[in-house]
Amino acid sequence: MKELAPVFAVVIAMAAVPLLGVSNVTLNFLVVALIAALAGQGWNVLGGYGGQYSFGHAAFFGTGAYVTAVLQVRYGVNAWIAFALGIGGGALVGAVVGGLTFRSGLRGSYFALVTLAFAEVLRISASVAPITGGGVGTLVKLDLHVVALQFQSRAVFYWMILALVAVALIVTRLIERSRFGVWLIAVRENEDAAMALGVNTTAVKLAAMVISGAITAAAGCFYVQYFLFIDSGLAYGTWISIEALLTPIIGGVGTVFGPLLGALVVRGLGEGARMVTGGEAPGLDLVVYGCVLVLIIWFAPRGLIGAFTQLRSRVMGSAGIVETSRG
Repeated sequence: MKELAPVFAVVIAMAAVPLLGVSNVTLNFLVVALIAALAGQGWNVLGGYGGQYSFGHAAFFGTGAYVTAVLQVRYGVNAWIAFALGIGGGALVGAVVGGLTFRSGLRGSYFALVTLAFAEVLRISASVAPITGGGVGTLVKLDLHVVALQFQSRAVFYWMILALVAVALIVTRLIERSRFGVWLIAVRENEDAAMALGVNTTAVKLAAMVISGAITAAAGCFYVQYFLFIDSGLAYGTWISIEALLTPIIGGVGTVFGPLLGALVVRGLGEGARMVTGGEAPGLDLVVYGCVLVLIIWFAPRGLIGAFTQLRSRVMGSAGIVETSRG
């Protein structure tokens, strides 16, 4: 439990935000940021710790969203059950994509392009399939009751997505401190060496893909319950793959809190750009994202958390030198 103390501290602090009397606009911003953080945490498990850079995490996000929406609208399944099955659907897609790619020996850019292709195939399929509503999309009926997983208060939605992020943080922390996490990092650093030491690299990467798919699908499931609508562009669009990739890179790849910090920064900059222009410069937020990404890669390749850690080490080192000289 001691190793989870930082996670609990951050989550408790964030849970108190609605109690401070913040506006619904602020809560909506935080909810959307936490959706991006959850998707980014899913990417981080596979890409940050496992070194398998995916360009198509929209495949998991969209699958979770569509499974949740379609089960409720078409088949009358309870929203809570549909939510759980949506997460399972994301894990299943992760198993299928991982099984096909990893058993074929695809790595690096080849793996990244294949994941992008899978997401695009699913997007095209969803845009024409009758069960998904085709190009019109799927609209979930408004029913503000707990049994329908819909709430009148935006604060409840905030606490719900925060709880999902907390679970993802705990899972990531436990992976980081487990033998599986050591295997995963070994695969990231040198897959051939890990294989020579007896690590079943295919099984390790496949397990990471399943976990990653489930976490990212949870973000898609929540997205549907929050906005009550999904179409192929929202579900499988490149926007979510980009945000899932950007948040951990900016916050800190291969760190527990990197995606959460990155999501708050990315979303904050995007909102700031829209406020400055009054919404009259569409696409400016993407320009800001690109500039921030270039700056991060140039000046802080380990992300903001890595930069803070390095700065703290330098300060502590300088303080130690001063104390030694005084002694």
